[in-house]
Amino acid sequence: MAKSNTLQAMLDRAKGSGEAMPAPSPKPDISSRKPTLNGRKGTKLIGGHFSPEVSTQLRIIAAEEGTTVQSLLGEALDDLFVKKGRSRIVSG
Repeated sequence: MAKSNTLQAMLDRAKGSGEAMPAPSPKPDISSRKPTLNGRKGTKLIGGHFSPEVSTQLRIIAAEEGTTVQSLLGEALDDLFVKKGRSRIVSG
């Protein structure tokens, strides 16, 4: 409610002072947005916040092994599941 009153007050001031109203911002072109990758359908994002050093180490290992951070995380999760007595479900 306060926002509309503030906006209305600004419009009224602009009308009264004879100022030209600024042109509205163009809406973003959603056709240029990257489409969701088909490989992500049926998946869920699992995330966490870690130190920059953890991110760097993961990227270095991925580069050295010619793989992706996501693949390494899947491998690590599989190892965790085995350690906790669960079945592997991430990696093939």
